[in-house]
Amino acid sequence: MKSYIVGNWKMNFAVSESSIYLHKLLQRTRQYRDIEVVVAPSLTALQPLSLQIDRKKMRLAAQNANPHDFGAYTGEVSFTQLRGIVDYCIIGHSERRQLFHQSDKDIRASVAAALRNNITPILCIGETETERTFGETYDVLRDQLLGGLSEVSTEDIAKVIVAYEPVWAISTTTDAHIASPDEIADVMQFLRRTLLDTYDKSSAEQIPLLYGGSVNPSNAGAYLTVPEVNGLLIGGASLIADQFVKIIETAKKVRD
Repeated sequence: MKSYIVGNWKMNFAVSESSIYLHKLLQRTRQYRDIEVVVAPSLTALQPLSLQIDRKKMRLAAQNANPHDFGAYTGEVSFTQLRGIVDYCIIGHSERRQLFHQSDKDIRASVAAALRNNITPILCIGETETERTFGETYDVLRDQLLGGLSEVSTEDIAKVIVAYEPVWAISTTTDAHIASPDEIADVMQFLRRTLLDTYDKSSAEQIPLLYGGSVNPSNAGAYLTVPEVNGLLIGGASLIADQFVKIIETAKKVRD
């Protein structure tokens, strides 16, 4: 299985700035057969960057999309419209769930729509600090995981990527703290067991599990050596070329 290094640029960089930054990353990033590097710029930058990107070195992801293929949804962009522009889409990020009230129904419809349009969904799941404090972590994660995958066919389940991003560990939250490798290991083992209990073994074992939450060059190596962690979803550090490239290089060293 490949390792995945995914950079979520969130609402940063204008189109011209995105192009300049991508050019810098492409210059400093080597081509790796066993590591998939993915960047998720803002929506306005996706189309021009799709003409600029070297797909041998990295791929593009959208940060969100509407599950309807077309229709009267003013201001929205569908997976169908993104087809051929992006290879991946981040779905169910905690900021979409909390700030924009994205429902479980929306998320599972988006996962299905991504697959329908040959776009790989990166399904984000994660518990809040309150849910963690009250011992609800595994219940929340099970519901988000199986709920998000409930409309995925048996044939397509291995095409999904799952990213565990505990809300309490994301650097933009006021109560954020760094998750330890041991804390992550327990959750990743739970997620893999849940997948194995739900789907056939060969398919469940092919689903990459990523970790995200205040990832930086100092802790990336420790996270990547956690059993069942197949890559990282990176926020702030993906906006700084030196840091993002170091994380990619760390992923290669861990694999070697």
